[in-house]
Amino acid sequence: MATHDKGSTTSSAFSDDSFYSSSGGGVHHFDDSTTRVGAGSPYDSTTKAFDTPTGYTPLDKSTVDDSVDDPFEDDRKKFGWTAGPDLGLLGLRAVLGGIFVLHGLQKVFGLFGGPGINGFAQSLEKMGYRESVVLAWVTGITELAGGGLLVLGLFTPLAAAGLLAVMANVIALKYKGGFFGPNGVELELALAGMAFAALFAGPGRAALDYNRSWFRHPVAAGFIALLLGAGGAAVTFFVFR
Repeated sequence: MATHDKGSTTSSAFSDDSFYSSSGGGVHHFDDSTTRVGAGSPYDSTTKAFDTPTGYTPLDKSTVDDSVDDPFEDDRKKFGWTAGPDLGLLGLRAVLGGIFVLHGLQKVFGLFGGPGINGFAQSLEKMGYRESVVLAWVTGITELAGGGLLVLGLFTPLAAAGLLAVMANVIALKYKGGFFGPNGVELELALAGMAFAALFAGPGRAALDYNRSWFRHPVAAGFIALLLGAGGAAVTFFVFR
């Protein structure tokens, strides 16, 4: 009876290409054209290794039918650049800033029938404010400079926060008069709302602030300026009154 060496038989079997291919006869264990690992990598009988160890087979784009619609593809039209928001913000800044420039000219220089610094200081003193002359200058300059900067779109967050602080003090003084005019706060609320919008919406592209850091981060810049404006308004109302 013939004897077989188990070790040699195993070594011979795994070294013989016929073990991996049907071309050598015997048992058909592996087929070079069909054997795959994972997604499918053919076994190379020459190198005794699989071509792609990761088992990834690249997609043959020549077999893709472009005429078939992809249900996962977004067919909606991408948004392009539009001047609408920028024109709207330009109009908002021009109107709001122009109103405060005119009021600042009234307070500082007495133009357009305004009281001037002395007349405005007397009004503040009657309202219960101390250091009325200093506050008259601060308020007049804030309205004049803040309004001008807002029209130009320069340092927009600070300008809007300063105007919002002025309106906050006026509303705090007049709110007991109700909402509707002439003693109500409807105009002050409207101006405050416009300043708040400019504070967080930013100046738009039609502005000198275009592409500055606070232009690129309007929300963060708006919150910082809002805190500064709120602090100034609180000091004016609670310390000087």
